[in-house]
This record gives sequence, C-alpha cells and structure tokens, in this order.
Amino acid sequence: MLSALHLPRMAALMAIGLGLLASPGLAQDMPRQISVTGEGQVEAVPDMALISVGVEADDPGARAAMDRAAAGAQAVLAALAAAGIEARDIQTGQVMLNPVWDHRTDPDAAPRVTGFRAVISMNLRLRDLDKLGPVLDAVVGDGANRLGGLSFAVADPDPLMAQARALAVRDAMARARQMADAAGVTLGEVLSISEHGGGARPMMMGMAEARASDIPVAAGEVSLSANVSMVFAIAE
Repeated sequence: MLSALHLPRMAALMAIGLGLLASPGLAQDMPRQISVTGEGQVEAVPDMALISVGVEADDPGARAAMDRAAAGAQAVLAALAAAGIEARDIQTGQVMLNPVWDHRTDPDAAPRVTGFRAVISMNLRLRDLDKLGPVLDAVVGDGANRLGGLSFAVADPDPLMAQARALAVRDAMARARQMADAAGVTLGEVLSISEHGGGARPMMMGMAEARASDIPVAAGEVSLSANVSMVFAIAE
C-alpha cells in the first residue's frame, strides 16, 4: 500500500505528464502520416500439378501387409516411369504400419488386434498437364488406391509475383491519394513500405474431363497475390 508521503509526489508527476500531453508544442512535433494497405492479384493458367497418391494394404501379418504395400508402390513407380515422369519429380511421402483393432460392442471385452495396415504414399510433380488424366489412370490401375490430394501450381511464379507486388503498391498509393484528397491535405513522400502475406492459391473455375481419361479433374486458374503496407508523410 502507498504511504501518504508518496501520494503528493505521484500527483505531481501525473500533472506533469498530463500537461505534456496537452501541450500544443508536443502535438505539433508529432509527424503527420497516412498509413494504408494495398493488394495486388494476378491470375495465371497453371502449368504444373502436384499429386499425392498412395498404396494401402491390409493383412493379418505385419510383414505381409508391408510387403503387399511395397509391391503396389513398386508397380506405381513403374507406371510413372512408363508415363515419362522423371525420378526428380517423385518423392516418397509416408511409410506407415499400424495395427487394425477390433473394437467389440461389449464394453467389458478388451479390443484385440486383427491385422495390420501398411500405407506407402508418394508425392508427384507433373510438369505436363496433358498427361494428368492418363497418369492418374495409370497409377490407380497399377496399385494406387489412395488419392491424397491434387493441386495446381505455376512452375515459375517469380514474374507473376513481381506483377502482383507492383499492383499492390499502385493500389496502396491510390488509397493514400484518395484519403489525402478527402482530408484536404497534400500527400508527401513514402516513409516506409513492407510486404506481408500473399502467395499463390488455387482458383477453381469449373470441372472438365482430362484428356484420354475418365477421371474428372478441376480446370481453373492459380491466383497469386501480394499485400503491402505503406506509410506516407503529409506534406506541409
């Protein structure tokens, strides 16, 4: 608890602080600024697909389950090689072996292991989208029984990101001019600029049939966006 001797000193300090905040001179020394954010977005036709496929096998024995999954994975790799997919575009994702439990409805009965499930997954990078349907058909027909995901990308996003950043800066500058005009002040020089967030995200525009394939794949665009924050001085 504060003593009575300390109270007068604290009151004096608070009065000085309030006086400084209320001082017209201090308010005039504060820089006058306009802070804005801007966003730029560019759409592009993807030229690369990222695919995750896997082989799942069940068996009463752990070794047998893994052997079956490995045989399926070897067949998938052979199908990918036959389709012209390079080794650098194929990467093993996960190798898992888990027990399969029989959870009985009787709450008094303990669950028991009835077998094992092995999973081997692979991540593929497909640089020729014309091969997408045939590749999916091939891997599914030759052993893959899990499709973990399919997304589209641009192999060289740097030029597109440069365009998105330029659009984001233009957007921020236009917002700053609009705010300055509305406030009746003159926009000054740029004090700071920073980038945050952004990146690429898929934009699905509809469904289309892949060439030479009965597997439907999404056709659309990839959207690349950039976000910037800018601080402008208010000119005198």
